[in-house]
Amino acid sequence: MLTFIVRRALAAVPVLLVVSLAVFLLVALVPGDPAVRMAGAEATPAQIAEIRARFHLDDPILVQYGRWLWNALHLDFGQSFYANEAVSAQIGGRVPVTLGLAAAAACGLLVAVPLGLAAGIWPNSWIDGIARAIATLGVAIPNFVLAIVLVLVFGVNLRWLPTSGYADFWDSPGKWLQLMILPAITLGLHMTAILVRQIRASLMDVLDSNFVRSAWARGASSRLVIVKHGLKNAAIPAVTVLGVQVGYLLGGTIIVEQIFSIPGLGTYMLTAILRTDIPAIQAVTLVFVLGAMVMSLLVDISYGFLNPKIKLAS
Repeated sequence: MLTFIVRRALAAVPVLLVVSLAVFLLVALVPGDPAVRMAGAEATPAQIAEIRARFHLDDPILVQYGRWLWNALHLDFGQSFYANEAVSAQIGGRVPVTLGLAAAAACGLLVAVPLGLAAGIWPNSWIDGIARAIATLGVAIPNFVLAIVLVLVFGVNLRWLPTSGYADFWDSPGKWLQLMILPAITLGLHMTAILVRQIRASLMDVLDSNFVRSAWARGASSRLVIVKHGLKNAAIPAVTVLGVQVGYLLGGTIIVEQIFSIPGLGTYMLTAILRTDIPAIQAVTLVFVLGAMVMSLLVDISYGFLNPKIKLAS
């Protein structure tokens, strides 16, 4: 297990290098001069030149990237172009906000797993119809459309829930939960829908296989057949899909946080893109990529527990 984790960590290094270089070059292709944006419309050429020299924006792009990479290897992601504060400090204050939103959205698993299991065990039943309806709606409705509908219905018309804002969980758990309900539903419905469909299809396929029929013929109990043979074998494709959906979950926070005015990594990333704040864009991108890679690693490790025949080190 340890060997597998070390190999995956080493394999992540070139991926991070390629991603960071690609993002750096793409930002460099954006029209406009970051020094002019920072200086303002009324700035003189001398002021613009001073800002360009302070942030080394007059160096060749590969020299800029090399300087950033050397500092990043020392966990120094530079200073934001628009704030007198290190990017790492700004991100550190926003990571718990985004993780809290993602965790609240992941509570959709409490609905997806039992609903998908019930639909797979009793296909073409009334509960299967509900599961398919939820899956279809969740996949078809975009996040931003669902957010607007939820705000209009539960925030404006019924006045049950606040439409925007954020409260720290440790200061006021009740207020935090109240403010997270609509964003969590917006962010988690798509993941819930995908998992319901995957669990239902996988379980139906496994329960229709020959080895399960043999277990029924031997007189095995329903609990043994469904839990040991059915769920365990149906879990592998569902866990794979879950790992992919967590990556989409982190990316989806950019839109959801902006709509509901949540000061997380998504809002910070969007602001950095609009301002061409290169250090902030680079750092947030690496955080998102690392999150997706860690989730991929956890999925691969879970394969070894779900199916002992899978050798992680091979």
